[in-house]
Amino acid sequence: MQRVILITGGSSGIGAAAAMRLAAQGHRVYELSRSGQSAGSVTHISGDVTDEQSVQAAIGEVAAREGRLDVLICCAGFGISGAAETTALSDAKRQLEVNYFGTVSAVTAALPHLRVSRGRIVAVSSVAAILPVPFQAHYSAAKAALNAFLLALASETAPYGVTVCAVMPGDTKTGFTGARQKSGNDGVYAEAAARSVRRMERDEARGMSSEAVAGVVARAALKRRVRPLYIAGAAYRVFGLLAKLLPAGLVRRMEGRMYAK
Repeated sequence: MQRVILITGGSSGIGAAAAMRLAAQGHRVYELSRSGQSAGSVTHISGDVTDEQSVQAAIGEVAAREGRLDVLICCAGFGISGAAETTALSDAKRQLEVNYFGTVSAVTAALPHLRVSRGRIVAVSSVAAILPVPFQAHYSAAKAALNAFLLALASETAPYGVTVCAVMPGDTKTGFTGARQKSGNDGVYAEAAARSVRRMERDEARGMSSEAVAGVVARAALKRRVRPLYIAGAAYRVFGLLAKLLPAGLVRRMEGRMYAK
C-alpha cells in the first residue's frame, strides 16, 4: 500500500536517507526543512520546526495535495555540547526548542490528518535519552523529554488508531557531528569537556551509517504493529539492556569513566 509520508529534517543525515529509502519503495514522500530541495521522487517543502505556523502550513499543503497524510517522521534536530553549568541558558532553550518542541509542533499539526488515516508517528530520539551523556546534558535532556512525550502520546492516540514510536540511534556518522554547537567557555570543566567531546566525535565518525539507522526508521514507519521504543544498533541494544538491569549509580559511574575523566 502506497503511503503519504512527511519527514521533518529530511534534507540531510538520517532524515534524507529515510526519505530516499521510502521513496524508492514507492511511497509519496515529502521532506520539510529550511534549506532542502526536491530530489528524485522526494518533494521538498520549505519550513522551520520552530515556527508553528510554518509547520501547520507545510502539513496542510501535503494533505491538500494528497488528500491524506499517513506517516509523520520527525528527524529535525541538532546538538550542543559543553558543561551544564557553563552552557548559556539561551543555548539550552534553543536545544529544547528544536529537538523537543519542534517535534511537538509537527505532531500536533499532523494529528488531525493522522486520526483520519489511522496513521503513524515515528520520531528519531537517541540512546542518550536513556543513557545521558556527560557534557551533552541538555541534548540528553531534550531526547529524554521526547521519549516521555511520545510514550504518553501513544496512550492518548491509541483509541483513534494512531500509533507512535521512537527510534534511538547510538553513534552515527552524519553531518550532525560537524554541526554540533560547542560551548566557548567551560571554565573549570574545560579540559574534561574538550576530552569528552573529542571522544564523542571519534565514536560518531566510526559509528553506524545514516542509511543503517534510516532502515530502522523506515521499517518502524511501515510495520503493522510497533513497539514504543526501538534502539538502532546491536551494541546499543546491549547498552540499553544494561541500563535497565544495572543500578543507576553504577551506570552513571561507567559513563563517567568513559566521558568525564
